[in-house]
Amino acid sequence: MAQTIDAFLTQWCAAERSGDPAALDALLTDDFLGVGPLGFTLPKAAWLARRDQGLAYQDFALEETTVRRHGEVALVTTRQRVRGTHQGNPIPEAMRATLSVAGEGGRWRLAGIHLSFIGGTAGAPPVPVSAPPVTGGARQVPERRDR
Repeated sequence: MAQTIDAFLTQWCAAERSGDPAALDALLTDDFLGVGPLGFTLPKAAWLARRDQGLAYQDFALEETTVRRHGEVALVTTRQRVRGTHQGNPIPEAMRATLSVAGEGGRWRLAGIHLSFIGGTAGAPPVPVSAPPVTGGARQVPERRDR
């Protein structure tokens, strides 16, 4: 592969940051699918239209990136760090992302992304309260007094 994964990721981050639809279109496979942190899916056309629906980034970067190559496919696990808004509302500053990157014609293209909130980070939903502690192998259930 002539292009490195790092070069591809740098190019993709720049295109996301700027919102350049032509650049993003060239970087995504035709059957691209994005999965949002709440489980919704966005095919390529919807992903490219996010800017028209109020998404704006001031910063977009990747950290803690791990790349696993499997032939002409690379699985990238990363922390996506952003500053931005959607329809005027701030968006979470950190997401965990898994990118499926496919080698096509000597270059890399993004085939899919799956985003997850990182609990405890700015803008993410609150971390769920844990269940009561388990004692002696079974959860302690309060006795009902209405019997």
